[in-house]
Amino acid sequence: MPLPARRTAVKLLTLGFLAAALIAQAVGALLPDLPLLLAATVASLAAEGVLHRWQSGMASLFARTHADVTVRHVLRDLLLVVGLLRLGEQDRETVYAPLVAGLLVFYGLHWAVQAASVLVRRTRTLPVLTRNIDASALRLSPAPPVLLRRAGPRLAVFGLPATAGLLGTAASDRAVCGAAGLGLSLAVTAVGLAALLLRLLPGRRPAGEQEVLDWFDAWLAEYRPTVGLYFSGGASSAYQANMWLEPLAGLAGRPVIVLRERAMVQRIGPTDLPVVCLPRVSTLMRLEHSTLRVLLHPSNSGKTSQVLRIPTIKHAFVNHGESDKLSSCNPYAKAYDEVWVAGPAARERYALAEVGVEDKDVVEIGRPQLDAVRPRAGAGAGPYTTVLYAPTWEGWDGNPGNTSVVAAGENLVRALLADPGVRLLYKPHPLTGSVDPRARAADLRIRELVRAADRARPGTAPDPAAAAEPARRAAELDRLTAAGFRSAADQAERMLRRPAPEPGRAEAVARAEAAWEEAWWASLPAGSHQVLTSARPSLYACFNRADLLISDVSSVVSDFLAGGRPYAVANTSGLPEDAFRAAFPTVAAATVLTPDARGVPALLAAVRHPERDELADARAALARHLLGPADQPAKDRFAAAVHALHEAAEAHRARIRRLPATPLPLPAPRPAGEAQPRVASDSRNARHSS
Repeated sequence: MPLPARRTAVKLLTLGFLAAALIAQAVGALLPDLPLLLAATVASLAAEGVLHRWQSGMASLFARTHADVTVRHVLRDLLLVVGLLRLGEQDRETVYAPLVAGLLVFYGLHWAVQAASVLVRRTRTLPVLTRNIDASALRLSPAPPVLLRRAGPRLAVFGLPATAGLLGTAASDRAVCGAAGLGLSLAVTAVGLAALLLRLLPGRRPAGEQEVLDWFDAWLAEYRPTVGLYFSGGASSAYQANMWLEPLAGLAGRPVIVLRERAMVQRIGPTDLPVVCLPRVSTLMRLEHSTLRVLLHPSNSGKTSQVLRIPTIKHAFVNHGESDKLSSCNPYAKAYDEVWVAGPAARERYALAEVGVEDKDVVEIGRPQLDAVRPRAGAGAGPYTTVLYAPTWEGWDGNPGNTSVVAAGENLVRALLADPGVRLLYKPHPLTGSVDPRARAADLRIRELVRAADRARPGTAPDPAAAAEPARRAAELDRLTAAGFRSAADQAERMLRRPAPEPGRAEAVARAEAAWEEAWWASLPAGSHQVLTSARPSLYACFNRADLLISDVSSVVSDFLAGGRPYAVANTSGLPEDAFRAAFPTVAAATVLTPDARGVPALLAAVRHPERDELADARAALARHLLGPADQPAKDRFAAAVHALHEAAEAHRARIRRLPATPLPLPAPRPAGEAQPRVASDSRNARHSS
């Protein structure tokens, strides 16, 4: 059975088991049937444990249907009470009335704890989140335990003694069992409530909103940022910002990273640069009065328009990669002061697209990230040809030519795995399957193909001693980057635990990352096929290991050209090969593969025998066209572009200061009875002015 089908079957089995246990408990309480009631209650509790430990997705599904753990726990206790009242003699109501009252008090305390938890969370939700900045003045403290912050798990754990006590009473007909269990549940719940109330005392709360904003203004005045990276997006798009961290850190000014979503603070990769998250527009506008003059934008988002309103800042769109797709010349780009591209190809692309970006606003800076890609001619040493299959995602427009995963992915992977001399690295785009379920299903099937082939390959069992080294290196890297937070840490605690970095930490992190990478690759058996879906190893690290890239029309192709090695592009557009090459210039130096993957054997032969490589000169010429000339390092061109835009922002600010402060004269009133001139698009202008 395929892996997705097995997962679905397990979820359905868990759902059916829990539903059957609750139904059986209801039947046992209403009949009444003591053995059935006891067995069903124990089975229901066991199913809850399975959900909490292994089926978090199912727990979320229950919550969306308003059958979360709180409702299930209340139902379970209610059925136990019904069973107690129906079992035995007629005076049970009087005997068990104190137990029912104690249970009601317990639920009352549970709701009080939840209210206190909400208040504590609000006091710890700051208007500004930071990383790599000393926030000790804000009186931050470690977060409360997870059980005190999450209502469902708290009720399940704190209410377990009460449920067990009621079960004991039902089995033994002794009220003392229920009383003991209820007493323990009441005690731990009261202690939790007291712990939360202590955090609400004036001296124990973090700084208030205005105090935090004043602190942030003071930090801006002290740090005096000059250039920033602005990013807004979801967790899966963090790579778009992370690829610009190293170039930004290499600038001579005082860089800063500006985020809008709270969750993104932890998604930004290791860096010593100050990170500030400004969720509200009112807080974002405080940047207008700072020394920040340049903001770089690696992606477009709805919240980008908010920061573009700041007149004292110049904005440059740097993108997160360039390809021949229409998304690489989006009309939104004309909203920026400048559009920074890698080379002449992108400049031509904007001119042909006619999206409103003027040629004078396009600046060629190269790709400063590509210093990490090591050029190499010919196939690598060793018995295996390493092939990197890195398809892009399906995109928003439903174009079948966007990704090869759906139409060609499995054929390509099977053809590659059929060659015993191939070592396959499969690294799908992080957003694969986020729009089209077919892409997600195909991606999962490809992963299973690669893993199954790796398990079947002789001699690919990992060496335990070698496998332990990457874990040790990762622990060292986590220590340097303070990524090893305790599981109960919230955003305020993480802000406290990540103060200003020590001098030299960036260099130590770079060494630790390089050491982890070398240890990880060394730990893999020769010829081991790999599915790579995490941030490490990076895409560029995979470039350096690959003898051949197979991809789609995407920025991956442009970046891979920096290494000078052969590449192939899957044509799933439905166009003939000549039309496909004409439509997408980045394919000019590629081997074009059809969806049936018939060209894979010939492609592998050309890689293994460089004398058959007829596209080497074409790749070098295409690299210059896409990435710009190699005579001036891209990092220097990037720094020069930042400096020039900073100077332009300063000059613009100086001109604004010289403008007269006197108001414009009002138009003279018209004589009575004279018609007012008609203004076109009144309603549209009114909307814009508002």
